[in-house]
Amino acid sequence: MRCPYCRKDNDRVIDSRASQDGLAIRRRRECVACGRRYTTYERPEETTIKVIKRDGSRAPFDREKILRGLERACWKRQISTHQIEATVTNIENDVYQSFETEVESAALGQLVMEHLRELDQVAFVRFASVYRQFSDAQDFVEELRPFLENPRKTPR
Repeated sequence: MRCPYCRKDNDRVIDSRASQDGLAIRRRRECVACGRRYTTYERPEETTIKVIKRDGSRAPFDREKILRGLERACWKRQISTHQIEATVTNIENDVYQSFETEVESAALGQLVMEHLRELDQVAFVRFASVYRQFSDAQDFVEELRPFLENPRKTPR
């Protein structure tokens, strides 16, 4: 493993443990050359699932794209990084359990929205507005209708 700071290929592992999702190993490393520490994650190589985009093209499933989308949707909300990571892990697990080689972007987007709906309503609407390409306020109203018909009881 090359050090991300000095690019030397000489490090030692200080600590190894299973990550919180149990699907990866988190390794704390120290570069022998510069002495700086960094963290790496080791995940099992899985069958690459292709995402079929709206235009018919295919791209590999990318966990980081889901993470970036959720981070944007959850921006300035009281949602921890841990909650976002856990949601991404749950989405990734659902994708690998439900699909073998390919998943349509519409199904993937729907899966993300289901998880976001449980996490935070505002983040859900933000994500839906971009994903479903809302063009006017009526689109927002239609998406919010289920929430307005069945308001969630929240303690104040």
